[in-house]
Amino acid sequence: MSAPTTTPHPTGTAGGSTTRRRRRGPRTWLAALPLLVFTALCFGIPLGALIFGAVTRTDSGSGVTSLTGEHVARSLQGPYLGSLIGSVQLSVLTALIGAVLGVLIAQAVVTSRSQGLRSAALTASGVLANFGGVPLAFAFIATLGISGVVTQLADLGSLDWDLYSFTGLAVVYLYFLIPLMVLVTVPALDGLRPQWREAAQNAGATPWQFWRHVGLPVLAPSLLGGFVLLFGTAFAAHATAAALVGGSVPLVTLKIADALSGNVLTGQENVALALGLDMILIAGLVMAVYLPLQRRSARWLR
Repeated sequence: MSAPTTTPHPTGTAGGSTTRRRRRGPRTWLAALPLLVFTALCFGIPLGALIFGAVTRTDSGSGVTSLTGEHVARSLQGPYLGSLIGSVQLSVLTALIGAVLGVLIAQAVVTSRSQGLRSAALTASGVLANFGGVPLAFAFIATLGISGVVTQLADLGSLDWDLYSFTGLAVVYLYFLIPLMVLVTVPALDGLRPQWREAAQNAGATPWQFWRHVGLPVLAPSLLGGFVLLFGTAFAAHATAAALVGGSVPLVTLKIADALSGNVLTGQENVALALGLDMILIAGLVMAVYLPLQRRSARWLR
């Protein structure tokens, strides 16, 4: 009796791998199930409630709820539109300045030969990037406010310095945006291989030519991604602005708080939800730009 010949076939092996991958599929989804449930509860329900409130209107007499675009339209008119524009202007300005200064500091950290300086700079950046809200506002009031220590010592009042203005708020925002840019940029600068610089020097390129033709093109996606991240952070900031400027500087986050609390007009809750929907759409556009740039940067810096 001849023994059965059961020579393994490549197709069979591939089929087995495919089967194993198919079997691992449901397990992967089961492992991600807690995250999906958490996301649905913590983000999906509030988002659904926000959208529902922004596009519906309930008649106070009959209690009937109907669809309407009135709230979204009002959120794009008058002072509400001005607050959106003011938030975008402040976010673009602070993100641009923070990106430039953050890159310069990150480059100094990367090129420094002192490991202690690098550790201290990155640790301080991690702390300062997360130092915001009301404590940061009161820290600046004690330092650069009307009766602040630095204001009195340097006589900043004679220079028309005003912390409670658009310029003052931009300075406060830079306090946590610049460290955030340092944290984002240092890994990208570390990814620049020394062999690239050496090859450019051997080819007779100057430092400026290296940065123009090699360094900046490679870092461009990461730098633009950092700029977008700073923009989103400044755009969503609320507590620091509320403690410092109140309603003197038009910002969308402050308008939302006023509408929800009824500080100016009552019955504006749905307009506040529509403003929140506008912010989500702008944040979605920001993330749509940020994520592809990050993926492209990671591919270059492997």
